[in-house]
Amino acid sequence: MQPVLSTPIVFALVLLMVSRGPYAGLKILVAVTPFGMMAAFNLPAVGGMSILATDLLILTLFALVLLRVGIERDLAVIFRPGGIAMPLLILLAYIIFATLFFPRIFAGQTEVFSLSRIANKEGIVSIPLAPTTGNLSQLFRYLLGLCALLAMAVVVRRRPDPDAILSAMKLATGIHIALGVVDIISAAGGFSAILSPIRTANYALTLGQRLAGMRRMIGGFPEASTFGYYSLGLFGFWVSHWMSSRNTGRKGSGIWLALSAFALLRCTSSSAYVGAAGFYFVFLLFRLARSTRMSRAGASIIVLSVAILPLAAMGAYVAYTFSPGFAEFIDRSLLNKLSSDSGNERMSWNAQAFQNFLDTALLGAGLGSVRASNWILATLGSIGLPGIILSLVFYARLFAAPSSRMDIASANVLMALKMGCLALIMRTLVVAATPNMGFLFYVMAGAIVGLTAAEPRRMAQGRSERPAFGVSSHGAS
Repeated sequence: MQPVLSTPIVFALVLLMVSRGPYAGLKILVAVTPFGMMAAFNLPAVGGMSILATDLLILTLFALVLLRVGIERDLAVIFRPGGIAMPLLILLAYIIFATLFFPRIFAGQTEVFSLSRIANKEGIVSIPLAPTTGNLSQLFRYLLGLCALLAMAVVVRRRPDPDAILSAMKLATGIHIALGVVDIISAAGGFSAILSPIRTANYALTLGQRLAGMRRMIGGFPEASTFGYYSLGLFGFWVSHWMSSRNTGRKGSGIWLALSAFALLRCTSSSAYVGAAGFYFVFLLFRLARSTRMSRAGASIIVLSVAILPLAAMGAYVAYTFSPGFAEFIDRSLLNKLSSDSGNERMSWNAQAFQNFLDTALLGAGLGSVRASNWILATLGSIGLPGIILSLVFYARLFAAPSSRMDIASANVLMALKMGCLALIMRTLVVAATPNMGFLFYVMAGAIVGLTAAEPRRMAQGRSERPAFGVSSHGAS
């Protein structure tokens, strides 16, 4: 184990979470998710693998939840037959089996793209399928995501407080934007080292990259793409909550929507832009389909958003024609992306991932064996047809989660969480190297599961009673 500059910070956060308990731990965990490159420590003996701050805090919250009295009842409700999370148990069993055994069963029967340092080569190379340390590291990352989902689900189920979820999302948004602004200002002032204590993971740091003369914002992440992915998830959450809260008279979401939109626009990530366009199109269709139950003001916002799309397209065309800087930005970030060396390389990854899917009898080669650039192909190549079917069943149940027994505030937060997850999914359809959706997705999905699994009595009284975690009227809950 190799300590790093951020090690004392991370262990201090762990102690804080342990001392404050699971409810405060929820906010601590969500607040740390923007620190995508802050390591707790590194493991040189395991290929230089980094244990991130988020990893350690997820495990801490997961342990705190499992040690509580009555956890078996929570698990029975969360994983009940027909419930949202039930497909995840079957998927987890399949993924563990596939990752541990398929690289051996299908060894040498297909070529995979992998990060390799053999034969005097370093980088992404095509090699025969074989077990690697990448299988275990990717399985570990996937298990962490499910741990985050389960921990959030249990905590939210026991206290289904929409205000607590909103506070956590505000904290994450504020920290994410602050890190992005500090990243840009520190680079412009020549003191980028100020962020060194939170950039300690063994990831390739794309520092100083520019696009059309504009420095790319990465904040607490190693690259603009992952910064944009996180920003898009926040944007999806806040645009939904802002539109919903306008009908209830609750204010305050607008500033968070503006901040998340700023981060999304400033990230200069083409995958985030394309994902945002796809998300907004689906989001508007969804809102229009529900317009009969919306207020006149809400329907006006949707109609206005649709109406300004042609004007926005016309404005973009004029700017592209008469502004060389804007034209260069659009060319490099969008129009020329597929024809670039990077685009051609990613297309070859996708083609090989589909071939891996066929060569493994549609079963997949296991997590960590296949590198792709699209969630569908990464999932097919890694965990095959059974894996993608189980994943889609889970997503379908997630978005169909009912809100009929919830108060209006909880229903609005539930819908915002769904839209945040949808935004992240839309981006993974553009670029995703593995089936893993990332911690922000699992945190929001866990909150959805927790809200829908909450007992009706707790849903009605969750914000007023605030019982101690693990204590009920009979002494244990």
